[in-house]
This record gives sequence, structure tokens and C-alpha cells, in this order.
Amino acid sequence: MLRAAAALLARNPGATMDEVARAVGVGRATLHRHFAGRDALVRALEEQGIAEFGAAMDAARLDEGSSEEALRRLVAALEPGAQLYGFLVNEAQLFQEDVNEGWDRLDARIAAFFRRGQERGEFRIDLPAAWLTEALYGLLGAAVFAVQQGRVAANDFTYLMAELMLGGARRSVTR
Repeated sequence: MLRAAAALLARNPGATMDEVARAVGVGRATLHRHFAGRDALVRALEEQGIAEFGAAMDAARLDEGSSEEALRRLVAALEPGAQLYGFLVNEAQLFQEDVNEGWDRLDARIAAFFRRGQERGEFRIDLPAAWLTEALYGLLGAAVFAVQQGRVAANDFTYLMAELMLGGARRSVTR
């Protein structure tokens, strides 16, 4: 039920609960029994997204190999849930005052990854790790939108995300 709701909301963030119920294949009353309203649905999606994002980070083995290799693995691991994450990145702006602690944990893990890359001399040190973290989220949302709009091929998602992120984050060697 949550996966179908996420797919619809990623394509149409303003979808009504009636539209969500149709997309999920249940009546509005059934949907309402599971989720008291849109906020409850978004919170459930948020919990699922946080859990899946954390699992993707685990699968990416961010502590292994070079930072570039780890970032490529992370983007590949995020791709299956990208629609959900893209929706949540945009939806999170509506909940600024009530940020889920799970996001804080994910932010800390990603920022620590970027800091390690900076300390190893693999990522630029003139860009704060917090900014690289936000840039990753923003790029994720933009990539999801571009795929949904047919502007880029879905098969290119991982390559495009990794290349643009690394192009901006990678520390260049001056000669």
C-alpha cells in the first residue's frame, strides 16, 4: 500500500486522499482506517523512507574502498527507492518544525562520509560536508523529477547522479 502511494505522490505531490486510495486499489474508507489523513500517510512514508535509506547506506558499505567508489555504490543502492526519497526530500520542507530524528541520523551518517572523503583528500575541502549532504538530497530529487518527466532515461539515473555529484565534490589535483 505504501509503495503504491509513494509512486503516486512522487509523480503528483498534491494528490488527494481519494486519488491515493484509487492508486492503491482500496476505497477511501479503507485508506482512512490505515492512515487518518494525509499527514499520517506522509509520516508512514517518511518512516519507510528513513528505514530504506538507512538500509541503502548500509548496503553501500560507505567505509570500504575509495570515497568515489562508495558514492557510486550509494547512488546505485538508493535508485530502487528514489521516487520515495525524492518525494520525501520535497515534502520535508513542509515539516521544517517537526523533523524526524531519523533524518538527523541519516544526515549525520552522510555528512560523516563526506568528511572522511575530505580528510582522505578525495573530496573538496572548500565545500562543507553539510552542503555536500544537502546537494546529494537535492540532486536526488531533481533526478527523480527528470526521469518522471521523461527528460532523462531511467536507466541513466545512477550514472547521471554519480557523475554530477562527483564532478562537484571530487577534489581536483592541481599541477
